[in-house]
Amino acid sequence: MIAIWNFILTGGIVMFPLLISSIIALVLIVEKTISLKKTKIIRPDIIDILSHITNMEDVHLALSFCQKKKGPFANLVYTSLNSLNLESREIKELIADQGRQEIRTLERGLPALETIATITPILGLLGTVIGMIRVFKIIAIQGVGDPAILSGGISEALISTASGLAVALPTLVFYNYLSNKAENLVLDIEKHINELLRKIRDLK
Repeated sequence: MIAIWNFILTGGIVMFPLLISSIIALVLIVEKTISLKKTKIIRPDIIDILSHITNMEDVHLALSFCQKKKGPFANLVYTSLNSLNLESREIKELIADQGRQEIRTLERGLPALETIATITPILGLLGTVIGMIRVFKIIAIQGVGDPAILSGGISEALISTASGLAVALPTLVFYNYLSNKAENLVLDIEKHINELLRKIRDLK
């Protein structure tokens, strides 16, 4: 722990926002990895109920079940089943509106990950600039006779740059992975909802 703290201090003031950014990124990555688990979003129990819909009584049972559950898929199924008395165009508009809200839920936190992946290399470069400014100030005052004094500024510049990249690279990888996962979940939900709408039309 002491070695880590000394490393942060050596990197300069920019290391503190980089540390905070890394903690936020880690929390978001863990949270989104758990929350975007497919079986947690597209619940197998809801899929099972939908597959057994053969009459309006089954529709009411599915409505009651989805009303008790929480999540994007359950909400969209509930909206679909609760709109049977409307025209096809109105049903599609309602589902589209609800779908946009659920997509926002699925993608919550991803913009923050993208921002961290973008700004941390810039923060690292800022640390580099600050470190080099200190080096040049030392050179201007004392010349280049004492390498030990110069090494502090150079070390600060290199550490902050490396730290910025070390935070940005895995954050960017996980952002792309989680964004792709969220997009695939949206497509899967859309497929199930379209199948449900076709089944509902056959019941009318």
